[in-house]
Amino acid sequence: MKKREKKEQPKKSDEVINNDPPEESVGVDAVDQSTADKKEDKDSDETVTIPLSEYAAQLEDIDHLNQKVDEFSDGWQRERAEFANYRKRMSRDLDAQKINNKIDIIKKYLAVKDDLERALKNMPAALTDEPWIDGIQLINQKLSNLLDGEGIQSIPAEGAAFDPEIHEAISHEDNSEVESGFIIEVVQQGYTIGERVVRPSQVRVAK
Repeated sequence: MKKREKKEQPKKSDEVINNDPPEESVGVDAVDQSTADKKEDKDSDETVTIPLSEYAAQLEDIDHLNQKVDEFSDGWQRERAEFANYRKRMSRDLDAQKINNKIDIIKKYLAVKDDLERALKNMPAALTDEPWIDGIQLINQKLSNLLDGEGIQSIPAEGAAFDPEIHEAISHEDNSEVESGFIIEVVQQGYTIGERVVRPSQVRVAK
């Protein structure tokens, strides 16, 4: 008997080599980007619309808010102006109060000065050479300097025309040497501080 010849089977390691180029594959990211681009193009073509009544209501709200802004702005401006005026008024009142307090104190010094000047004016001739008279005159001069330092000025009156704003007439007399309406004599000296009269000059006036 003859033995059957075995046919050779191809080995599993022998693989068919395909030299054709691989087909390009499309990634997931590229697909997503393409889908997003298409969606964006679609959204850009769409127009958002609102009902006409709602649009009118929105315009009305905007006008109302603008009016409120104007009202608040006007109110703030008024309050600011009123506060500035209040500060000015308070400053003026404070300055006036300071001057009033100063005048009240100065009037007391003026009473002392009046007594010194009256004493020097009516001093007997026999005492004019006494050494202590110089001391009284020095005190009177120091008091005058103190008043000058506080802004106190004497009111011109001797031989001046009578002015009721700064003079107080204690008498009207016939006088052939003084023109009518002019001051004959100053009985008590008057003083001012700035534009305010501390006290008027008491005078005798020719008529």
